[in-house]
Amino acid sequence: MLTKRQLLILQAIIDDFIETAHPVGSRAISKKDGITYSAATIRNEMADLEDMGFLEKTHSSSGRIPSEKGYRYYVDHVIVPSLNQSNLNIMRNIIKDEFYEVEQIVQKSAEVLSDLTSYTSIILGPEIFETRLKQLQIVPLSQHTAVAILITDTGHVEHRSFSIPGQIKPRDLEKMVNILNDRLYGVPLFHLQDILNKEIITLMKMYLDDFARSYEYIKSAFFSEQPVKLYIGGKSNILLQPEFNDIEKIRTFYSVIENEDKLAELIKNNHEGINVSIGQENEMEAIKDFSLITASYHFGGNKKGTIALLGPTRMEYRKVINLLNALSNEMTAALQLWYKNND
Repeated sequence: MLTKRQLLILQAIIDDFIETAHPVGSRAISKKDGITYSAATIRNEMADLEDMGFLEKTHSSSGRIPSEKGYRYYVDHVIVPSLNQSNLNIMRNIIKDEFYEVEQIVQKSAEVLSDLTSYTSIILGPEIFETRLKQLQIVPLSQHTAVAILITDTGHVEHRSFSIPGQIKPRDLEKMVNILNDRLYGVPLFHLQDILNKEIITLMKMYLDDFARSYEYIKSAFFSEQPVKLYIGGKSNILLQPEFNDIEKIRTFYSVIENEDKLAELIKNNHEGINVSIGQENEMEAIKDFSLITASYHFGGNKKGTIALLGPTRMEYRKVINLLNALSNEMTAALQLWYKNND
C-alpha cells in the first residue's frame, strides 16, 4: 500500500503524462498546485515508486513515466466512477431525438463517444442469441428481382436485393414467406438455422412444387449472414496518438478492428459496471499495447450489450470511465423505453 505522499505524487505524474505524453521530472511535479514537497523529496519518492514497479525511467530523459502497474493502481485506488451532471447532459443529447431502430441509437452513441474521447469506440449490440426474429418479407421489384427483408425485435432491419430464378414460381415465394413467418416468429436468431433445417424443410416438402431449390434459395436470401451487431466509431483516432507512429502497431490495430467476430468476443462483457484491462492484462496479443475499458448496458429484460473504448495505456482513465458510466445509464434508459414502446 502506498503512503499518502506516494499516492499524491503518483497521481500527479500520471495526470501530467496523460496530458503531455512526455516523461515527468521532479521539478515539474513540485510546481503543481496541491504539491507542497520539495523537488528533492519528490525525487526520492519517485525512485521508491520506480523500485516498487509503479514508475519506469526512459532512456532519453531523467523523468519517469507510469508503468502498467502504476496505471492499475491509479484506476483501482484513485478513480471513483461517478455520474456528474455534465456527462449525463452530454449523453442525453446524443439520444434525445426520436429513434426508430435500436441500431440508430447504438450507432450514434459510438460516433459521439469516439468524438468526445479521441479514442476508438466499439459498441456490441444485444447478443445475437438474445435477439429474436420479428418478420420476414420479400418485396418484388420487377419480374426477376426482389428485396428480402429481415426484421428483429430490436428494430434492426436487414435487406438484400436478389434475382428471382425463373424456376421458382411467385406463389411458391409467397408460400415460403408465410411458412417462415408462421414458424419463426419470436425465435432467437441463433436457433433459425436449426429450425430451418428440421421443421421448415418438412413443410416445404408438403406445400412447394420444387422444395429443394426453394429451400436453398430461401436460405441464401435470408440467412446467409447474421444481422450486424458491432458498431465502431473513430477507427482513425489511433493515428492521433504519439504512441502509435509505428506502422507495424497501426497495421496490427487495424487487423483487430477489421475482424468483427474476434472483436465482438474481445469486448463481450460478462461483468456489471466498468471493467478496465491495461496493456499486458489484455488476452489478445494484438492489443497488449492498448487499454480496453468496457461497460454493459441493458434493455428489454435480460438483453445486454457492451460499450468499449480502445486506446493507448496513456488513456484519460478518469474521463473515459465517467463517460462510459454516463452512457451506460442513458443507453439503458433509452433502449428500455424503445423496447417498451415497440414490444
